[in-house]
Amino acid sequence: MDGSTNSLDDVSAESSTEFPDRMSLMEVRLQAQEDEITLLKSSLADALRKLRLHDQQIPLLKQQLIAVNPAAARVLHQSCYVDGFSKPCRLSTSSLDGFHHPSNSHISNTAENGEGGAKTISSHKPSTSDRCTQTEPWIPNHETVPLALTPAIQSLSLEDALPESIQFTDETPIKLRREEEDAFEEEMGKDQTWSSLVEETIQPTTVRTLQQQQSKGSEDSQGSCPQTPTSSSPAPPKELASSPHGGPLSSIREEENMLALQIIMSHPFLVSLHGHQAKKIRVRRNSEKSRDSQDKTKQRLSKKAASSTNLLTRSPSLESRAKDLISSTGSQGSRRGTQSQSIKMFIRGRPITMYIPSNILNYEELRMDLPSQKLDLDWVYGYRGRDCRANLYLLPSGEAVYFIACVVVLYHIRNQTQRHYQKHTDCVRCLAIHPDKVRVASGQTAGVDKDGKPLQPFVHIWDSKTLVTLQQIGLGTFERGVGALAFSSSDNGTFLCVIDDSNEHMISVWDWNKNIKHTEVKSTNEAVLGVDFSPTDTNNIISCGKSHVYFWTLSAGTLTKKQGIFGKYKKPKFVLCFVFSLTGDVLTGDSEGNILTWGKSAADTKTLGKGAKETFQIMKQTRAHEGSVFTMCILQGGAILSGGGKDRKIIRWSADLAPERECEIPEKFGAVRTIADVDGEELLVGTTRNAILRGTFSDGFVAIVQGHVDEMWGLATHPTQNIFITCGNDRQVCVWNAGDHKLDWCATLEESGLCADFSPNGAVVSVGLSTGRWVVLDLQTKEVVSDLTDGNEQLSVMRYSPDGSFLAVGSHDNFIYIYNVTEGGRRYTRFGKCTGHSSFITHLDWSKDGKYIMSNSGDYEILYWDVASGCKLLRNRFESKDREWASYTCVLGFHVMGVWLEGSDGTDINALCRSHSERMVAVADDFCKVHLFQYPCPKPKAPSYKYEGHGSHVTNVRFTHNDSHLLSMGGKDTCILQWRVKGAGTGDHSKEHLASSSSVCSSSSSPENGR
Repeated sequence: MDGSTNSLDDVSAESSTEFPDRMSLMEVRLQAQEDEITLLKSSLADALRKLRLHDQQIPLLKQQLIAVNPAAARVLHQSCYVDGFSKPCRLSTSSLDGFHHPSNSHISNTAENGEGGAKTISSHKPSTSDRCTQTEPWIPNHETVPLALTPAIQSLSLEDALPESIQFTDETPIKLRREEEDAFEEEMGKDQTWSSLVEETIQPTTVRTLQQQQSKGSEDSQGSCPQTPTSSSPAPPKELASSPHGGPLSSIREEENMLALQIIMSHPFLVSLHGHQAKKIRVRRNSEKSRDSQDKTKQRLSKKAASSTNLLTRSPSLESRAKDLISSTGSQGSRRGTQSQSIKMFIRGRPITMYIPSNILNYEELRMDLPSQKLDLDWVYGYRGRDCRANLYLLPSGEAVYFIACVVVLYHIRNQTQRHYQKHTDCVRCLAIHPDKVRVASGQTAGVDKDGKPLQPFVHIWDSKTLVTLQQIGLGTFERGVGALAFSSSDNGTFLCVIDDSNEHMISVWDWNKNIKHTEVKSTNEAVLGVDFSPTDTNNIISCGKSHVYFWTLSAGTLTKKQGIFGKYKKPKFVLCFVFSLTGDVLTGDSEGNILTWGKSAADTKTLGKGAKETFQIMKQTRAHEGSVFTMCILQGGAILSGGGKDRKIIRWSADLAPERECEIPEKFGAVRTIADVDGEELLVGTTRNAILRGTFSDGFVAIVQGHVDEMWGLATHPTQNIFITCGNDRQVCVWNAGDHKLDWCATLEESGLCADFSPNGAVVSVGLSTGRWVVLDLQTKEVVSDLTDGNEQLSVMRYSPDGSFLAVGSHDNFIYIYNVTEGGRRYTRFGKCTGHSSFITHLDWSKDGKYIMSNSGDYEILYWDVASGCKLLRNRFESKDREWASYTCVLGFHVMGVWLEGSDGTDINALCRSHSERMVAVADDFCKVHLFQYPCPKPKAPSYKYEGHGSHVTNVRFTHNDSHLLSMGGKDTCILQWRVKGAGTGDHSKEHLASSSSVCSSSSSPENGR
């Protein structure tokens, strides 16, 4: 985030050229998907409108059917028996052949109350073209007997059309449709001509043509005899003519079929459902198929008619499901399943199905509120000394001022309390103390937002007593970041000098109180490490850095510089620090280990002529340290302190640079980075391994602030005490006391530690390393009690079962290794291996009964495992929807689906942790933020409190054993933040929270932060 190293800048430069292309491609794809969704919504809306119109016609059609012939209401479940086997009658155009009325036949039915309109149906005889596909005998001049509308007939419904062999249930329409679709696909494979015919829809003109043909056939039937078959209409075979289908019974059933077909063809919705079946039968009659294939067709047709009838009776539920589909298509949220309640979320285009627990009665009405708890920053662990200078000062209040990540810490040494200035939006890079020792200036790096856009750096001037920001300067002026700054001394701190991190390292002078920039000029293309005003003259400024020391003069609103001349002395690679002696001389410390004394010399007019100017040259060179001189400090009496790099020494010099005393700091703390005088005897020392030491030359130094020095990932909290453990790429395993705010002990590993977990008894802790190896440490003896290896890739998660009998080890080789744990966590034997993930394991949790595991992987997969049954993968994830989990750290799951922002990348959330009270969940994201959500939060756009402080991606979060504090860990910023949880009900469990939520939250926006 801070871009302090060249490697980070190089990577950023290489990837910046590819970024616009990827963004434009993603925008095109998103636009195409939005267009498809719009078309789908329009089509579904049109279908729903038509469906509602057809639903309104169904009662009229039923009344018409009963009025004409009540027996036709049962036509779909009438069966014909052939050779002792039951066979449903067909619905086809051949039914027209067996239905006939005299031309003057009219049937009129009146309701039981004596009122009602007459229903008139004309009888027809099929034409020659109709009889060309005839398979059953046609009996002319057959008359039907009108029946009265009895109450039993009026009470008929279309569900009565089901065959007797099929029992009606809620799933019957689905099963019938599936059977008919399977049969349809089978026929598609058998006959290629079918595919072209079935795609034709039955148009209204086709229905009218059939009716005209039927009317014409009816007129012809009034003659002396039926028509003689022609060559295009062959006579039916004798065996068919004499079959049981002939006779009065067959004619009655076929005229009932005729009525059903008329209703189907007069109803556009039914035509769309049955059109392809009618055409399918005509094609098959023209082909030479066996009798068995015809029987199968009849059976499928009867089932299709029955399923279609039930589909009509349940059209409201179909409409509601279609509405659900429309409402869910336009959002990234979810879509309900048909067999069970489920929702879908999408990460990078991949759908992830989440099954809704049984205790949620209405998912849509769940209310997502802000959590009742909030967070306050309680303590900051760490100090940024590895790559920053002049960042440790002591205030008259007894507080040491330093920074790490985005926080400026004011640590009271004697009271051991902290206050925090938290107004910076990215990593703080430099500090300056006003001459009044109260006001403080702090500058930050630029950084980027979550969309990759650069943020503007600035300088804040604030009051160290009230933590109130007095002025913000440079917003929009500085580039990349603020590298160095200093207050003027001789004029009571009126001016502030700032050097930014741009390529030219622009130097500017500000009247900070008025927020006015007096001047700005290019400094150098080389790195600048320090700047300061002369203590006696505001117009004189000195800066130093790589291979240079510049002497600046401010005159008439302009800055002019003169470069220091090294002359006969070796030019160092870096001038790292400088101070002003009481005599006005400038003393510099360089990478060669020398302290150089600079003085002003008169102009050499003899050599350079009349235009020669005065110069600054080296007056004296003093060998000070082996290696670099990282820092220098002037004491009140004029003595000088210097801190070495390679030799780790602190040397006290007299005013004329004669050594007086020295001491060496322990190797584990690194080199001396900066020194702050406490009282002339006691010192504060910042080191390159991110520690702050306190001590004297005689008594030595002890650490009062410590931290990691490289990226951290592993974090775990003790099950019963206020203790937590951290590990990272610096190969350090640190055990911290959250109550005393100090490091209890630290151990060095042979490899990087990436994950850790305490055993439930709290006696041991297991640490996963970067090579597949993992070790178990005893908290009391600090010794390694077990050392094992699984695979040769890094381990990403360690998790003990609730009773401590198992340990699950998640690896980047896609496996989860399960171990039996005995002897209080000191003995481990392999129990099994969970195999099934197609990417590396990222997170896992145990069920409360210790029998099951839920795991996430790098390809956004959620799997469930039955450990007790031999590490068996549970294929049916629906069965795990009601399972209770002892912990919840998996970033993918129904109960935490709402923590993902719309359009999130799968890596935007690095970790999360549910509180032990099960009322809140903390989230560590990739944009330096810690979020606090209500738990559970299963709906998208759930509101949350957002907290700033980290200057890098937040890698992990954990609640302490009693939920009193939350711990968050930064990656590159090497910072651990301890947040105090405040609010009511932190200890109450909320298992019934989901079921009791009944209203939708009115707003899904989140507060900018939780303060």
